[in-house]
Order: sequence, then C-alpha cells, then structure tokens
Amino acid sequence: MKNIYKLMLMLVIASCNTKNNEPEKAVSKNENTIVLTNEQLKNTTIKIGYLEKRSMSSLLKVNGKIDVPPQNMVSVSMPLGGYLKSTKLLPGLHFSKGEIIAVMEDQQYIQLQQDYLITKSKLNFAEKEFVRQKELNSSQASSDKVFQLAEADYKTLRITLVSLAEKLRLINVNPDRLTEKSISKSVNIYAPINGFVSRVNVNIGKYVNPSDVLFELINPSDIHLNLKIFEKDVTNLFIGQKLLAYTNNDFKKKYDCKILLISKDLTEDHTANVHCHFEKYDKNLLPGMYMNAEIEIEKNNSYALPEESVVDFEGKSYLFIAKDKNNFLMSEVKTGNHEKGYIEISNESYFEKSKIVTKGAYTLLMKLKNKSED
Repeated sequence: MKNIYKLMLMLVIASCNTKNNEPEKAVSKNENTIVLTNEQLKNTTIKIGYLEKRSMSSLLKVNGKIDVPPQNMVSVSMPLGGYLKSTKLLPGLHFSKGEIIAVMEDQQYIQLQQDYLITKSKLNFAEKEFVRQKELNSSQASSDKVFQLAEADYKTLRITLVSLAEKLRLINVNPDRLTEKSISKSVNIYAPINGFVSRVNVNIGKYVNPSDVLFELINPSDIHLNLKIFEKDVTNLFIGQKLLAYTNNDFKKKYDCKILLISKDLTEDHTANVHCHFEKYDKNLLPGMYMNAEIEIEKNNSYALPEESVVDFEGKSYLFIAKDKNNFLMSEVKTGNHEKGYIEISNESYFEKSKIVTKGAYTLLMKLKNKSED
C-alpha cells in the first residue's frame, strides 16, 4: 500500500515539473490583440511613440487647358478689302515678324496711290500760291477774299494728303517712298508677330471684305495654363506658387509652372480661373490642349506618424497601440498625405494620448495573422 502511495506522489511531482518546463505561450484577449512574451520581445525590435504635430503638404489635383493671352493672338485682315493673289501659309506653319505672309491686289490700291500723288502735286502748287497771296495781301495788292481762298485750298489739300497717306499705311504702302514709277496693283501683308499659323480662312483668288479675317496667328512664347479651381481650394493658392503640369498623353513628363494670376470672381460652376506661366516653353504644347496639374498645399499643425507606424491589411490601414509592455491592440486609422517619411493621421482624436508602435508594426501584424490562422 505504501508503495502505491509513493508511486502516485512521484507521478504528481513529475506532472508538475513537466508543466513548469513547458515554454511560455502568448495569450490574446481578442482577434485584434496580440500579447508578446518577454522572450518574443527580446527578438522583436519595437519602438513606442506618440502623434506628432508637423507641417504637412497636401496634393491638390486639378485640370485645365492651355490658353493664349489676347496680345499673343492676332487676326489678320485687309482694311480696304481686295483679292488674295498669293500666300504660303498653312495651319501650323512657323513664321517670323515682318515676313511677307500674303500678297493682295485690287484696282482701288492703284486709285489710292494715284490720288495721293496728284494731291501731293496740287499741294505743292497751292502752298506756293498761298505764300504769294499772303505777301500780296500784306501790301494791299490783293483782296482779303483772294487770300482766304488760297489759304482754304492749301489747308484742304494738306488735310487730304495726310488722310490719303494714312490710308496707304493701312495697306502697308510707305507714302514717303511712293513715286509715279512705284505705283503697283499689289500690296504685301506682313506678319505682325513671331509665331505660327492657327487658321487660314481664305484661298487664292478670293475677294475679301475689310471685316473678313484672312489668317489667325499665335505667338506661343507666352502661352499659359488656365486651371479651374473650386472655390474651397482657391484660398490655399497664392501668386508665385509652384506646380507641376502634365498632359493625358504623357503623364510622366512634368512641366514646371508658376501661378501668375488668380481670378477674383467665380464662374457659374463655382470655379475660379487660375493662370499659370510655364517656366520653359515647349513647342509640343499647343493652345487648347487639356492638361492636368498637381499643386502642393501646405497644412500647418497636422498630426502625423512615421510611415512605418501604419500597416495595410485587407484594404484598410491600421496601427498598434501599446496597452502595456507586452499587450498591443490593432486599431483602424484614417490616413492622409505622405511627406518626408511621415503620414498624416486624419482621425487623430482617437490616438492623441495613446502609446503607438512607431517601429515593428509590420512584425506585430504578421504575428497577429499567424495567430488567427492557428
């Protein structure tokens, strides 16, 4: 009987020793909690931190199109009308200022040159007659009426000559160089700017009226980007602010721009026009082309954490809160912008005083996932 009791006692002691020698296991309270043993903590690099207030920048994505200021877009017409004799212009063709872009002809050009030269000749005679009559009138050798008639003829012809000279300049004829030997039925149209042809509205032989637009020309050296900005975002922009623009066809190629002008009124769709200047002109950028833009907007005193504090799992973002030395709770978090290794926390009120795992969050996630699979 004593041997039986001794045997039972030995079995109990052996059982207790076996339990004491078993390795320490992690215990969790729920599926979002992970408890690490002291041994596991030694083999895991975990750092604890708190939410930080930082100056973060958000990225505003907008769109617009390339525009040309009015002074860089020219509609070419012929003030006196006429027939188009010749032109080499085609849409997209580049030209230089002062270059002949078209030749016009009409009989009225001949008549205008003729009238000018005849009036000039008459004025020369009238001027001499006016001087002679003035001298005669001063010596009482001529009546006041004759002198006044000579003066009126002289002034009338002088006015007519000035008027005809301005008409000649309208058709690009220099009246100072006009002689009876240089009268021509044809006149040239010169390019008023440097640039390229946007549109050609006439063909050779066509008669055009003074109000008709022959060509539309564009100087692309000062093209700008016109962005549509919603009213809630306008207050975050300022003159001189930098931004990046890109086309839909080549989103990898970014163009440096700077805000030049912000409209002071809103359109019907509650957007404001923001005009931006390209830092460097690219001939591939054409007026009317649609573009996208990215603008960094600075936000002061945003709450943020190091990026490695936040882990993604099944389409959501999480961080781990240290309840104590060994106990960690995985909690869903709303994130914002990323900048310089930090990530903005949108629902910061839930974590303001919490001890947050700033390093080792991914390791905790892996251990939690492995635990849930066991």
